[in-house]
Amino acid sequence: MNLKKALLLSAVVVLIALFFTFDLHQLLSLEYFKQHQSDFMRSFEQNPLLTGGGFFLIYVLVTALSLPGAAVMTLAAGALFGFGWGLILVSFASTIGATLAFLCSRFLFRNVLEQRFGKQLQSINAGIERDGAFYLFTLRLVPLFPFFVINLVMGLTHLRTVTFYWVSQLGMLLGTMVYVNAGTQLGQIDSLSGILSPGLIISFCLLGIFPLIAKQIIAFIQRSKVYQGVEKPAKFDTNMVVIGAGSAGLVSAYIAAAAKAKVSLIEKHKMGGDCLNTGCVPSKALIRSARFVQETREVESLGLKSASVEFEFADVMERVQRVIKTVEPHDSVERYTGLGVDCIQGAAKILSPYRVEVNGEQITTRNIVIATGARPAIPPIKNIEAMEPLTSDTVWNLREQPKRLLILGGGPIGCELTQAFARLGSQVIQVLRGPRLLPKEDPEIAARVQNRLVAEGVDLRLNHKMIEFVERDGQKLLLCEHDGENVEVAFDQLLVATGRKANVEGFGAETLDLALTPDGRIEVNEFLQTRFPNVFACGDVCSPYQFTHSAAHQAWYAVVNALLGGIKRFKVDYSIIPAATFTEPEIARVGYNELEAKAAGIDYEVTEFDLEELDRAIADESASGMVKVLTVPGKDKILGVTIAGPHSGELLSEFTLAMRHGLGLNKILGTIHIYPTLSEANKYAAGQWKRKHVPEKLMGYLERFHRWRRGH
Repeated sequence: MNLKKALLLSAVVVLIALFFTFDLHQLLSLEYFKQHQSDFMRSFEQNPLLTGGGFFLIYVLVTALSLPGAAVMTLAAGALFGFGWGLILVSFASTIGATLAFLCSRFLFRNVLEQRFGKQLQSINAGIERDGAFYLFTLRLVPLFPFFVINLVMGLTHLRTVTFYWVSQLGMLLGTMVYVNAGTQLGQIDSLSGILSPGLIISFCLLGIFPLIAKQIIAFIQRSKVYQGVEKPAKFDTNMVVIGAGSAGLVSAYIAAAAKAKVSLIEKHKMGGDCLNTGCVPSKALIRSARFVQETREVESLGLKSASVEFEFADVMERVQRVIKTVEPHDSVERYTGLGVDCIQGAAKILSPYRVEVNGEQITTRNIVIATGARPAIPPIKNIEAMEPLTSDTVWNLREQPKRLLILGGGPIGCELTQAFARLGSQVIQVLRGPRLLPKEDPEIAARVQNRLVAEGVDLRLNHKMIEFVERDGQKLLLCEHDGENVEVAFDQLLVATGRKANVEGFGAETLDLALTPDGRIEVNEFLQTRFPNVFACGDVCSPYQFTHSAAHQAWYAVVNALLGGIKRFKVDYSIIPAATFTEPEIARVGYNELEAKAAGIDYEVTEFDLEELDRAIADESASGMVKVLTVPGKDKILGVTIAGPHSGELLSEFTLAMRHGLGLNKILGTIHIYPTLSEANKYAAGQWKRKHVPEKLMGYLERFHRWRRGH
C-alpha cells in the first residue's frame, strides 16, 4: 500500500474510532434531537446559513464514513428546515457523502481485489457495464442492502463516478422525500397527543407503503425497459403458447385448458417427451424385465430348487416399445385435443414475447411457456463421437445385446441401466471419475447400491480419469488414468449417462436474449418468469430438479402465474421434492439427507430402522435396507427421509405427505398400518425416535406408581 492510501485509510480509521470512543453517536439519536430541538431551531433562526452549512457538512461526513445516524439526521432536516430546504440539503449531502465513500472504497481496495479476484469480478463488471445504472437505481429505490454497503461495494466495480452520483441522487430522492416529510411532522410534536396527529400518521403510512410503491415503480420501469421496441398486438390468437409436449408442457397445456384459456401446444417430435419415449416409462419397463430374470437366479432363498427363464434380448426391447405404446394414449394428440388444447406438430420459433411461428404461420399470444426439456450430455473426451455412443435417448433402439457394455457415469440413470443390462447378461463395465456411485446420497446409502452391483457382476471402475477413446486391432478401448497409472478398458458398445443438458437452442430463445444459469439452464425468477414477464419456463429446461414430477409441479406455477399474474402470483415451492433411484435396492428420498444438512449448517438428529427387523421384509426374503429419518433435535419435526429397500418410492409418500402438511413422527406413530406390510417400516422408524425421547423422569414416577399399586 502506497503512502497516500495509508494516510487516507489511517484518517478514516481515526475518525471512526473517535466517533465511537467519545460516544458521538448519541448526538445523532432521535432522543438527543428532541431534547435540544428548541436550541437547534433558535440557532437556525439566528444564523440560517451557518446552521444549514454545518448540518450539510456533518451529514456529508456521516455518510462518507458510513457512520450510523443518517436516518435520524434526515428526519431532523425536515423538522429544522422544513420540507423544501430539508429535501435539498439531505438530497445533495447524502449523495456527495455516498460518492466520497464510493471513491474511498475504489481508491483503497479496488486494485488489490482485482489482482486477487480478477476472474471472479469480470462477470460482475460486465453486468455493471451493461446494466449498472439501472441496477444501482433499483438498490437505491428498494434498499435490499444498507446504503453504506452499496456505496462501498459499487466502489469496487468499474461504474463511472458521474453515473454513480446522478443515479444515487435520483434513486434516493423518493425515499428522502418520505423521510423528510416525516421529520416535518415529528418536529411539531409537543406532547404525547401529537403522536396521533393526522399529519404524522400519514407520514408513517407513507414510510410503511414506500417499499411497496418503490417495487411497483421498479417493476414498471423494468417492464418498460425490457419491452422497449417490442410491438404488442392489439388482440391475441391465444392466451398461451406452450413449446414442448413433455411432462412440463403437457401439464401446462392441461391446466390452461381446464381454466378455460385458449392454449396452443407445439411439439416437433413425439407427444410425451423424454419421460414417455426415452426416459421414465421405457427404463422402468426394462428394469422390470431385468428384475424378473434376477429373481429366477435367487429362488433357492424361497425354498425352491431351481428356476430358469429363456428370453431374447430383442423381445425384451420390443416389450419396452409395447409398454410405451400402451401408455402413449395418455399423452396423445387426440386426448389433449379432446381436452380443448390446440395441438400443433412442428418446430416452434419465438419471434417476440408475443409471437411464435410454427409451420410458416404466426401465432400471437399473451403468454409463452417454454418447456423444451433436456437431452443427454456427451462429455468432452477425445474421440468419443467416433465410438457412436448410446445415451438414455437412443439405447432403446438396440435389438442386439452388447456383450461388453461400457457405461460412463455413476448417477441414477447410469446405475439403473448398469444393473438392468448386467441382469440381462451383458458384461457391464461402469466407469466414473469420482470415488463412489450416487454422490448426492449419504455414503452408507450409496454403498448398498454399489455393493449390490458388484455382487451381481458389474466391473466397477472408480476414480478413473477418462483420457481418450481409441480403436486398436479392431478392438474399442477407453484409455484412463487411475492411481497414477495408465489403464485400458476394452468394450464393444458405449453408453453415456453423465448428466443432461437443457434444450435452450433451436426455438428462438436467442431472439429474446434470455439469460442462462452457469450450468446452461434458462434463468427464471421465483415466479418462473424469464426476463420478459409474460415468457415463462418450466421443467428440465430451467429446473434444478430434473424429475418428471418436479416438472409437473413447476408447470402449475408457470400457468397460474401466466394466466392470473395480474391478480395474484405464486412463488414456486421447492421445499418438498421427493426423488427415487430405481435400482435394487431402490433409493427414495425427500427433504434433507445428512450430506445436505451438514452443507447447509442445519442441526439434526438421526433415527434409523433396519428392514431386517420387519416381518414382511423377512417373509419376502428382502430384509435388506433401512429407513433413515432426520429430525429437529429434540422434536419430531421431519427434516428429511431416505429409504433404501424394496418399494422405497412407494413407502416415501407417507413421509412426503407428512412433511408437506407439517405432521411429525408422533402422527405417523399414531397411525394404524396394516400388518404385515412394508409400510410398517415407517411406523417402526417413528417408534425408534419415540423410544429415544421417552421422558425418563416421568417414567420413574410411573414406575413408582405401579409399585404402589402392587402394594410395595
